[in-house]
Order: sequence, then C-alpha cells, then structure tokens
Amino acid sequence: MSEPQALRLLAETPEDLQVIAAAVQDSVVKAGSLKYESRIHRFSLELNRFRWEAGQPNPREGARVRSLLAFDGVLGAKTRAVTKVDPELILSLLEVTFTPAEEPPGGTVTLLFAGDGEITLDVEVLDATLLDSDYVWPTRNLPSHERRRK
Repeated sequence: MSEPQALRLLAETPEDLQVIAAAVQDSVVKAGSLKYESRIHRFSLELNRFRWEAGQPNPREGARVRSLLAFDGVLGAKTRAVTKVDPELILSLLEVTFTPAEEPPGGTVTLLFAGDGEITLDVEVLDATLLDSDYVWPTRNLPSHERRRK
C-alpha cells in the first residue's frame, strides 16, 4: 500500500466543508496557534491532524500530520469557553459546520471543541482551506469516542 499524499482541500460549499470536517475531526491544536487577522479577514489555526484517510494497518498505531486550516472572508470571530491565556493549552477539535445566512452566500462557520469550547466565524462567503505539511509522525494515541467504563 502506498503512502497517503498530503491533503490540499478547498471548500466553497457546505458539502465541501463536510469533507474537510471529516479530515480534521479529532485534531489537536494549541490555544496559542488560533489566529484571527481582522485586517485581511482571515482566521487560521495550526493543528495536528489525525490521518483518518491513511487507515490503520496496526489497530494500535496511527499517524498525525501538521496542517493548516484557514478561513478567508471572515467578518468577525467569537469564542465561548476558549481562551488564549495559556498558549500551551491543548484543544481537541470535534466538529466544523457551516450555517448559511438568510442572504447567501454568507453564513456562520462553527468550530466545536471538546469541553464545550466553541469558535464562531461570521463569513461573507464560505472559503476554507486545509493544507497538510510534510511533517508526519506515528502515534499510539488513537482518537476514541467511546465512553470509558468506571
């Protein structure tokens, strides 16, 4: 089996964003790498993405890749239960969604993190990019959504 290629994905429709959302599910990001640049209407975050598309030849091992997720055309950003006070705080990204506005093509992008953290981006148009780097490493810390038994 060949080595998976680095992802280079663009989203301009809600269906496109679902593909990116599936790829970034269970990514981890440091609070200090959340960046809103209001002058150029861009929100970006560097994340360590679990490579779901790579499959897992060994059920106890996977791989992560350093990636950039960026949204352009951002008119405003709001956070709930997400703070950059501790830039080393690790956040786990669970879901990325888009809710269209009453007047297309704008709407709201929502980034949902574990622990009820949330970032909402008011966008004039859906314009998202996911770019993988060449920095890939193996991990034994596989994402799990099963509840632990007590």
